[in-house]
Amino acid sequence: MFTERELSAELSRLRDDLAPGTLVLDCQEDFESLDPAVAEELLLVTDSVDPLSFPAEWLPPDAPELLVRYAGDELTIGMPGDGGVAWTRQTDPPCVFVKPRLAGSPDDFVDFLIAEALAEVSLDEPEQFLGFFGEAYPGFADATAGMGPADTYQLAAALYDAYLGLQTRTIFADWAEDYPGLHAAWADAGERLEPRIADLPTEVARGQTSFPAAAELACSAVKHGLELPAPFDALATEAYRDHGPEYAVQWARKVVGGE
Repeated sequence: MFTERELSAELSRLRDDLAPGTLVLDCQEDFESLDPAVAEELLLVTDSVDPLSFPAEWLPPDAPELLVRYAGDELTIGMPGDGGVAWTRQTDPPCVFVKPRLAGSPDDFVDFLIAEALAEVSLDEPEQFLGFFGEAYPGFADATAGMGPADTYQLAAALYDAYLGLQTRTIFADWAEDYPGLHAAWADAGERLEPRIADLPTEVARGQTSFPAAAELACSAVKHGLELPAPFDALATEAYRDHGPEYAVQWARKVVGGE
C-alpha cells in the first residue's frame, strides 16, 4: 500500500530542514480516510503508531460518522477535505501521503503540495480541525446549525486550513533564495487561484456556489497571501492567528448565524 517516494533534491533538502525524518509515501489506492486495517500496514514502514482520541463531549449530537470515528480510539488517518496529500503525526516518524489522484499533475505542483504538508508537520498544530476547535466545536456547530452537519464539517475544515495558512505563508515566502523551485510553484498556485477568489461573493449571492464551498476556496488562498473579499477577509488576519478557535466561533456566529 505504501512505498517511499523519491524526492527531488530541493524537496529533500526542505524535508531535512523543516521536518527531518518524516516519511513521504506514495499510496497505491486513493482514500479520504484510510481503512483501519490498511492503516495498520504503516507498522511495516514506521517504528510505531499511536492513535489519537478526543473527548466525546467535543462532538455535537449530529456530528458526521467519520468525525465520530476520528474522535474515537480507532486509528483514523486522513479525512474528507485533505486533498491529494495528507499527513499524520500518529506515526513515528510522521508520514506524508501522496494519493494516486495526483497522477498526471505537474511535478512542481505536486512537490509544492508535499512541501506544504512538511511545513504543516513542522508546526505544533493538530492534524485535523477537531483538535484545533477542541471543546469549542459544539459552539461552532451551534453557530452554523442552519447549515447542517456536513456543511458545518466543510466550513470547519476550511477555517482550520486558513489558520494553518496564516502560519505557513510566512514559511513559503522565505523560500525564494533557498528553495527557488518550490517558491515559484507556491507563487504560481496563488496566481492561478486569485481570479477565482474575486468573484466568490457574487457566486454565493447567485446560488452558483455554496457558502461552505466558497469558504473552502477562500481559506485555501490564505497560505498564498491573497487579498480576500468580505466576509472571508477577517480570516486572513493576525487576530485570527492570535485567538484561533474562539475567533472562528465568533466569526461563524456573526457571518452564518447572523448575530
